Amino acid sequence: MEHVTEGSWESLPVPLHPQVLSVLRELRFPYMTPVQSATIPLFMKNKDVAAEAVTGSGKTLAFVIPIVEILLRREEKLKKSQVGAIIITPTRELAVQIDEVLSHFTKPFPQFSQILWIGGRNPGEDVARFKELGGNIIVATPGRLEDMFRRKAEGLDLASSVRSLEVLVLDEADRLLDMGFETSINTILEFLPKQRRTGLFSATQTQEVENLVRAGLRNPVRISVKEKGVAASSTQKTPSRLENYYMVCKADEKFNQLVHFLRNHKQEKHLVFFSTCACVEYYGKALEALVKGVKIMCIHGKMKYKRNKIFMEFRKLQSGILVCTDVMARGIDIPEVNWVLQYDPPSNASAFVHRCGRTARIGHGGSALVFLLPMEESYINFLAINQKCPLQEMKLQKNTADLLPKLKAMALADRAVFEKGMKAFVSYIQAYAKHECNLIFRLKDLDFASLARGFALLRMPKMPELRGKQFPDFVPVDVNTDTIPFKDKIREKQRQKQLLEQQRKEKTENDGRRKFIKNKAWSKQKAKKEKKKKLNEKRKREEGSDMEDEDMEELLNDTRLLKKFKKGKITEEEFEKGLLTSGKRSTNTADLEISDLEDDC
Repeated sequence: MEHVTEGSWESLPVPLHPQVLSVLRELRFPYMTPVQSATIPLFMKNKDVAAEAVTGSGKTLAFVIPIVEILLRREEKLKKSQVGAIIITPTRELAVQIDEVLSHFTKPFPQFSQILWIGGRNPGEDVARFKELGGNIIVATPGRLEDMFRRKAEGLDLASSVRSLEVLVLDEADRLLDMGFETSINTILEFLPKQRRTGLFSATQTQEVENLVRAGLRNPVRISVKEKGVAASSTQKTPSRLENYYMVCKADEKFNQLVHFLRNHKQEKHLVFFSTCACVEYYGKALEALVKGVKIMCIHGKMKYKRNKIFMEFRKLQSGILVCTDVMARGIDIPEVNWVLQYDPPSNASAFVHRCGRTARIGHGGSALVFLLPMEESYINFLAINQKCPLQEMKLQKNTADLLPKLKAMALADRAVFEKGMKAFVSYIQAYAKHECNLIFRLKDLDFASLARGFALLRMPKMPELRGKQFPDFVPVDVNTDTIPFKDKIREKQRQKQLLEQQRKEKTENDGRRKFIKNKAWSKQKAKKEKKKKLNEKRKREEGSDMEDEDMEELLNDTRLLKKFKKGKITEEEFEKGLLTSGKRSTNTADLEISDLEDDC
């Protein structure tokens, strides 16, 4: 390791506590880095600090050590429930990492309690732990910390606890202001006392960070630490010992190039970045099957409970592959990462710098490689100018095996792989459409057929971006993809059950639906309706004039008597007598009903 130093810890103008120096020796940090030597004295002199330094320059110790020193120098000892310092960071992994580093320095001082508040844990347990053990130093993600301020009903009055706050640190400040964190940060700041020391730390300084500096810091000292020598003159944002490469290859060659590279570097440690969670799921599964003899792990932002375990396990590995999204791009310190491979370029240029910074940290060497499509080649000049990040070309690897047929076979054999591939393709295109550098990454210039072959798709998905387009260069497999089963028998059984239920539901709906012949002329349909209407009306009239059975029988008898009378078989007297005896008529009405009966006949 090359020492990136600015003198020993003993040379600081404000002497550090002997126990702190002892921990630094145990951790094998005999010298300060430039950001540490610039920041620590200012923090300890009650100054607010806004620090910008290249990734991997030792920013964590630049705020952890002042926090411990400031709390040690307090005149009044902190009570269990009093919060002396808060460190806010954008991701769980970074929070876990900072908590781990902090624990080394609080261990010799049992009077300090520290607590970690991050997503993916039970908030009720976090409340109970704070009430039982306290938390003089809180390391948290913004969402969880904001949530804790609202749990007064559960017995946690955090607003009262933070009145004793001495130090607030916002790590990876630019990232904290992305993706809705700004609202949470502003809410948290409203609860905190104005008389405090505040530190903002970031590898890149954005306009949003500048706005936060003005709003949240009182007369801050700005620190911008650059690399020495040539790097300083070019204001390079990546570590000087980082070797940055790019490789230009077609979309349907990229996966084969990646697998070939990983197979030839099995003894090393790699981070492989993809643009979306779905791509991590799909290609992670593919690499597990095609790169043997090496530990492969996946991590992305949609994982709820496994992320911390995977992160900690990968950190301990000597060699292996971590397939990930940008959730692992910032501030994460994974020991001895040899290669950072960017299968997909990130959605913004600053993320490129952060990704590369996962290797070549604090004086170590390391390499980074980004895969680019031919239409994306101008991105190289853009990075050199915009991010002061020069890249050198790596030629295409020779004798690479075509593994896409194997990936297709995996999809045909297991519906889970087929569905992951379709989701990954759709998510990739949707992410591509939102790229910040849309003059370089233009959706309309994408070769969708080549891209689909690169994803080893069995057929093109239905999505708005592909509507109305033809793909003669893409040949779908001659298989009904609805028949592809899940390899997992339980999942397949559930799928079949769902299919049966859906078929029954559709049948019920179709049976209950009135049949409407679309191809028949409208005029004929109308005539048919009119005819049906008349028939219904006639039926109703008939139903309305229906008689009781007894009345009908009486009428029949009367009609027979009238016929006999007309033929002279009975006299008029006999006819009238018959009418009287047939039912309910009286002699007064018999005469009147002869004509009525004639009409009925």
